Amino acid sequence: MQSLVTLVLVLMPLFIGFAIPSNPTLTKIADNSLSYLVFIILGLIGIELAQVEGLGSQVGEIALYVTILSILTIGTGLFGLMLFDRLRPWHAKKPSVKSKEHRVSIRGSLTQVICVVIGFVIGYFLPASYMPPENTMTVMLMLLILLVGIGLKGSGITLKEVLLNKRGVEMSIIFTLSVLVGGLIFALMFSDVSWTKGMALASGLGWYSLSAIVMTDAYGAIWGSVALFNDLIREFFALIFIPVFMRKYPSAAVGLGGATSLDFTLPIIQQSGGLKVVPLAISFGFIINIVAPVLMVMFSALG
Repeated sequence: MQSLVTLVLVLMPLFIGFAIPSNPTLTKIADNSLSYLVFIILGLIGIELAQVEGLGSQVGEIALYVTILSILTIGTGLFGLMLFDRLRPWHAKKPSVKSKEHRVSIRGSLTQVICVVIGFVIGYFLPASYMPPENTMTVMLMLLILLVGIGLKGSGITLKEVLLNKRGVEMSIIFTLSVLVGGLIFALMFSDVSWTKGMALASGLGWYSLSAIVMTDAYGAIWGSVALFNDLIREFFALIFIPVFMRKYPSAAVGLGGATSLDFTLPIIQQSGGLKVVPLAISFGFIINIVAPVLMVMFSALG
């Protein structure tokens, strides 16, 4: 029953966001608010992490988990899509008119890490009586999903357009299954990680703010931080390597960012692959944004 409630709490705001009539002003407000909300969420995760007893002795273990999980999830997803590119080649044409330049910048990712660190420092010195209420993260999760729904609706993308992009749908299926295999391998490597937990951790698919909240709620702040840094590492990796893979493996390049292919890494995708690749990235990213929360809640509820 609890898993059903959690799933409703995740999906209901998304549907509400889609149901709200869109207009440019509302979409802009939602996009701007989403950026600030992510910073607040990351700060709260840092505060919760600071409350974990004996954290210092577990830092090495957390680093090991993050390193292996990121290698497996990025590696399996990349392998699956590279194989797809080999079997079903698709070449993105370079734009006839040079598009606006977008420099690869990791400043945004570094800012997110800094937010967690600031939250940790605050949580370390903050008296217990001043700690955020117990349901704060749940409220933040619902607000996050609502703003994402409003943003997706306001982007002018229809579900029909997304699902009619056959390659985008195929990519999202291959990517998701490949990454889940990585999560399963991770579980097999550690006796204290069940197969459902391994797949839940892998199911963030690059959506670091959401995976951190859901995994913290399901398994505690330690595993929430593992999920967070696993997905942040994907973002770092994508920003650097999308241009490298785009020429020979366009599907793999688009899929590197996972859920961020719809927003944060989209400018890099456009710059590297041209305008033709943008609809593919939007279709793929849109589907991953819908699939990720469902899979995380489902697997974490199973155990």
